Amino acid sequence: MSLLTVFLVLFTCSPLQQQPTDIPTPAPDTTMLYTKRRIVLPEVPQRGRILDRHDSVLVATRPQYLLKLPRRPPLDTLALGQLLGWGPTTIRKRIADALPYEEAPAGYPVQLRLTAAEATRVRRKSREWPSLTLTESRQRSYTTSVGAHVLGYSSAEADAFYNQAKRYRRGRFYQLRNGGVEGYYNGLLNGRRGVLHPLVDEQGQTQGSWAPDTTFQQGQDLYLTLDVKLQAYAEQLLGRRRGYLVALDPRTGEILAYVSAPVYKPATITAPDQAAVRAKLLQQEGMPLINRPAMRANPPGSVFKLVNAAVALQLGSITPTTGFRCDQSLISCVHRHPAPSNLTAGLKYSCNPYFYQVMGKVINYVPDSLVQDTVAARHANLAEWRRYVRSFGLDSVLGVDIPREAPGFLPTPEYYDKARGTTRWRYRSIYSLSIGQGEINLTGLQMANMVAIIANRGWYYPPHLVRSIGDSGPLPRFTEKRYTLIDSVHFAALLPGMLAVMQKGGTADASSLEDVGIRVAGKTGTVENDEGNDHAAFVGFAPAENPTIAIAVYIENGGFGADAAAPCAALAMEKYLRGSIAAKRKRWEARIQSRARHGY
Repeated sequence: MSLLTVFLVLFTCSPLQQQPTDIPTPAPDTTMLYTKRRIVLPEVPQRGRILDRHDSVLVATRPQYLLKLPRRPPLDTLALGQLLGWGPTTIRKRIADALPYEEAPAGYPVQLRLTAAEATRVRRKSREWPSLTLTESRQRSYTTSVGAHVLGYSSAEADAFYNQAKRYRRGRFYQLRNGGVEGYYNGLLNGRRGVLHPLVDEQGQTQGSWAPDTTFQQGQDLYLTLDVKLQAYAEQLLGRRRGYLVALDPRTGEILAYVSAPVYKPATITAPDQAAVRAKLLQQEGMPLINRPAMRANPPGSVFKLVNAAVALQLGSITPTTGFRCDQSLISCVHRHPAPSNLTAGLKYSCNPYFYQVMGKVINYVPDSLVQDTVAARHANLAEWRRYVRSFGLDSVLGVDIPREAPGFLPTPEYYDKARGTTRWRYRSIYSLSIGQGEINLTGLQMANMVAIIANRGWYYPPHLVRSIGDSGPLPRFTEKRYTLIDSVHFAALLPGMLAVMQKGGTADASSLEDVGIRVAGKTGTVENDEGNDHAAFVGFAPAENPTIAIAVYIENGGFGADAAAPCAALAMEKYLRGSIAAKRKRWEARIQSRARHGY
């Protein structure tokens, strides 16, 4: 026998029908020839379910019934609608939604999803409708119409979506492969088939193993942190607007609501009869398929004054009693208010000149050792400011369990050296940092986590969407408490100002919930936008004394944070903490939901 023949015999795989054995075998005789076999056991794991924090099933693998319509017209759609129990409008819309484009020719292949009851009707009338084809298969089924960006989709079932996406702006296509928790936890959801690796001699007898065997693993269920009722309510508040709402429990880092708007139904991406709906999503200027809270980083605006104040307190640049004039020769201030005589007043009125001077104290500080080199002092001070700010989890990914999380951005001294074309830049050329504008960019997840840190007086658990994988709890990294570089006493100094924001004369006094016994600590932000209306932002937590919900809202082109973002946050907090909205805010709620439906 030639050497080549021996080599081929050694590495030939046997048919899968080979029966495995559990009988211990002695070590193989090295003088004999053996065959390496790989036996995949017949049992196939079932993909795990996805449930919300109250154990309501949101996604599961279930039978799917597809009705294939005849390709040759004419088709009596009225009679077909009667067969399925659909009205004339419904049958026309369902067929239109299944076509990939409006001008699709008559007879274009169309498949419609049916319920089990509708499939039974078709089977009973199969002789009268011989041109219809009904098939049954097991596919991922969504039992909810909310949480599309959280739930995501199985990549194996999204091929039609990817193929459609390739025909549109190609840059978007690459960002669409995120898949939510379906994609992030795909391996755990899928489970694992059992595989044996016997080493077989020339007589067909097993003589040990050539590799470790793989044990069978059933697909694991995912128990989300999401409160599906709060999620549905929050989606009603944002609707077709562009922006996000992220709410989490600051005590655990569990994400309670995660809205990326404009919103759409999660089944849209993989459903075979939603091609037209997908096409519209891909073409919309609002780009609803982009996962905004994780993938989009924007200037935070005045909500960032909280971070700058904490850093300035830590560095000793100010104290809680420090006051500054509202000097509008330094920077404009859109609010008319009394002179901010302390930090609480500065936050209450969101005074831009006040925080201009706070940041100036940080950047322009010159120690005795650098009195002859103010350039080096400014560089060192900006680097030190950035070090403290980064401890909030900014300018880096938080490690949230969702794909394609963006890190955001905080400028370095070297960045300004290059951008300004000189190392001799001064505070006046970077002062926009003082009000959360310019080069600062944060994601929605970072904004929510930032305010959770303040609620906790300086620590946080990384935000996450899955509270338990089967019965084993979350991923280990989500149980590791992390600390900022700011002392807790300085976070406590922010609280009076955040409470004042929600009280009479504060920038968000209209969004107070004190009438129902809930004290909210918050901060509004209005982000300047050269390309249209300003963006509206708000961060806050409640109850202020023992926070159980922290929230960040950002509405693109929404205008003032107090008018657009703060009301959404207040309603979401009230809904979560009380379960209902007080009568005095019902009209307010209806107006916000109406705007959300119309996208303005």
